Amino acid sequence: MPIEPWRTGTVIKIEQQTHNTRRFFIQIPELEKFDFKPGQFVTLDLPIHEKPNRRWRSYSIASWPDGTNVFELCIVLLEGGAGTTYLFNEITEGSQIILRGPVGIFTLQEENYAKELFLICTGTGIAPFRSMAQYIKLHNPPHNNIHLIFGCRTQQDLLYHNELSALQKDLPNFFYHPVLSREEWSGRSGYVHAVYEELSVAKPPATFFLCGWKAMIDEAKHRILELGYDKKMIHLELYG
Repeated sequence: MPIEPWRTGTVIKIEQQTHNTRRFFIQIPELEKFDFKPGQFVTLDLPIHEKPNRRWRSYSIASWPDGTNVFELCIVLLEGGAGTTYLFNEITEGSQIILRGPVGIFTLQEENYAKELFLICTGTGIAPFRSMAQYIKLHNPPHNNIHLIFGCRTQQDLLYHNELSALQKDLPNFFYHPVLSREEWSGRSGYVHAVYEELSVAKPPATFFLCGWKAMIDEAKHRILELGYDKKMIHLELYG
């Protein structure tokens, strides 16, 4: 597969999603259509360091292929993070940004739909799974049960919550499981691990996609293997 060239994108819209998360909508004017597979990411080249590899920051695409040259990134402001500090303080609507992509193999294959599919994430790790879920709704491939298990601290951190709740009603065999670790609410409290362990108690044939911070992914890998699943059934996208 050829390496995508660096291109110039234009930030056409910015939305504050939560107290520390923003949605950046980026257009690629030179392309008629920005085509990608749900689960892929782009790399931004930000003017924050002299060395190229110290300037690059990669983010999963949060939107889904819609035939246009616009895509969405959902980015959380990291305390002390040079990349996100620049994006939040310097980038406004109309700003141009250098990027390369789409890149990545964290994508669904046809065989994944024949098994139970567990999409397990924390924080902005929801981005590639939102892309996948909306793509599945749009194209409706034959699929088994899909469980999107999304862990956050509080209700104010739940990204795309209303959208995903509605998707559970509109997409057959799709189940949305939001879990809060720091707040009691009408939904589930605790951590993501208890949810997929309960759903896997009968050990159905399944594939697991994990996206989020290293601590969550490391623990999930260990627990899924303890359930008796093969490591080949586990796919990772690590943040940080």
